Amino acid sequence: MAEGRPAGDVPALLAAARRGEPRAVARLISLVENASPRLREIMAELAPHAGRARVIGLTGSPGVGKSTCTSALVAAYRRAGLRVGVLAVDPSSPFSGGALLGDRVRMNEHALDPGVYVRSMATRGQLGGLAWAAPQAVRVLDAAGCDVILIETVGVGQSEVDIAAQADTTVVLLAPGMGDGVQAAKAGILEVGDVFVVNKADRDGAGTTVRELQHMLGLGAPRAPGDWRPAILRTVAARGEGVDELVAALEKHAAWQHEHGAIVERRRRRAAREIETIALTALRARMDAIRGDHHLAALAARVQSGELDPYGAADLLVEELSTPE
Repeated sequence: MAEGRPAGDVPALLAAARRGEPRAVARLISLVENASPRLREIMAELAPHAGRARVIGLTGSPGVGKSTCTSALVAAYRRAGLRVGVLAVDPSSPFSGGALLGDRVRMNEHALDPGVYVRSMATRGQLGGLAWAAPQAVRVLDAAGCDVILIETVGVGQSEVDIAAQADTTVVLLAPGMGDGVQAAKAGILEVGDVFVVNKADRDGAGTTVRELQHMLGLGAPRAPGDWRPAILRTVAARGEGVDELVAALEKHAAWQHEHGAIVERRRRRAAREIETIALTALRARMDAIRGDHHLAALAARVQSGELDPYGAADLLVEELSTPE
């Protein structure tokens, strides 16, 4: 949908997306990524129709088989008759700012399935392995009728823990012989994983990786009775081995969340984080505007001269940002 079209096109676009029309869904996500002026209108219209889909995040180091595992999960959920959306968050091209890897190419087997929507999104420099627009894109797919939404992240180390803020269930993938056990502990991924998968389990060292995981999980804070205890599974996703067990573990975690009310709390935290991000983005935009104004330059000059300390200058800047335009 071209930016020059009238706002009256938005209701028709939203209606088409809710019918599951791929082109409409694609246009809406593009509007989200490009921070369209219509974004407020779009999100307000979508909000009553979202909140139904289950969001599953897949994270792990590059090369562990995240895309293969994601594709296997798509196939499993489709066999169950569920509509599936996939957000494959790729590194950004340093030249175009667009997605660099293009996971849609790696999921060709689902390309002609009308019950599957796959979208690559660029991180655009965002830390945490997730595009800043991912929460809004999830809402688009949710409102468009997806039963399950899979978010596959870049796999960039410590910042990967950001996936936990976006997903109902976080799957951490590791592979034998890659030093993933130690790396996971360093990255803090052990704290955010709900289900752990040792993929490529037909390789030598799979048992060692499983034992390392069990040991490191055992070193964490003791769990109270009734707390969720992360499952550790083995898969060979390229051959579909262990995928049914993975789906069963995901369903078990979902059941536990609903039984203990954990799903409500997790989604509330997700909403709070989204609100905070939007607010900070708005403040950053105002900051950028002030940088071109004399006010910030004047404050900097006063700090440089010793007339004002940096904290006092920051207080004045916050006061300026808080003043209605």
